[in-house]
Amino acid sequence: MAAGLAIGLFCSASDGLPQPFRDAAAEFGRLCAARGFRLVYGGSGRGLMGIAAHAALDGGGDVVGVMPRHLVERERAETRLADLRIVDGLAERKQAMAGLADVFFVLPGGVGTLDEAFEMITWHDIGLHRKATVFLDIEGFWTPVLAVFDHLERQRMLRATARGAYDRISTVAEMPAAALRHRASADEPRVA
Repeated sequence: MAAGLAIGLFCSASDGLPQPFRDAAAEFGRLCAARGFRLVYGGSGRGLMGIAAHAALDGGGDVVGVMPRHLVERERAETRLADLRIVDGLAERKQAMAGLADVFFVLPGGVGTLDEAFEMITWHDIGLHRKATVFLDIEGFWTPVLAVFDHLERQRMLRATARGAYDRISTVAEMPAAALRHRASADEPRVA
C-alpha cells in the first residue's frame, strides 16, 4: 500500500445510474488498486459502491467494506470482500470509516452520501479529525452543493477551519495527487 494511504469513498448504492458516473466509479477503483491505496467504502455490491469495489478487487487492490447490519440484504453486501465489517448502524459506519480512512472522496450519491460527507466535514471543522473530504464533481454533479459552501462563506457562516475540510476535483485522474496533498495537510499541526 502506497505510504499506508487509505481512501474513504462515499457514493451511491443505487443501480441504473448515468454511464459517466459508473465509468468514474470503475476508474476510481482501478486507480486505487494501481496506486496501492486501500479502498474503504460502505460494503455494498450495488451501484457506484459495487462498481468501485469490483474494479479495485479485479486490480488486486485492498478493499475494506463497512456495512450496517440492516443494509446487508437491501444493499447486497459484497461477497468478494476479505474484510467486510458489519456494524450496528449508520453512526457506527461513519465512525469506523473515519478511523480507517486518511482522506475521503465523494462520488455522486443521494442523501445518505451527503450525510456521510457533511459529517466528515463537520468533524474536521470541530477538530475531531484532520481528514479532508474531496468532492469528485463529475459532470458538475456536486456544483450546487459546493455553491452552498460558497454562500455560507459569504454569509460568514463558515469558519476558516471548515475551508480546509473540503475540496473539489473534476476528474478521477486528479484523485492520487489530491489524496497525497490532503494526507500531507492532515499531518501538519493544526493552528487554532
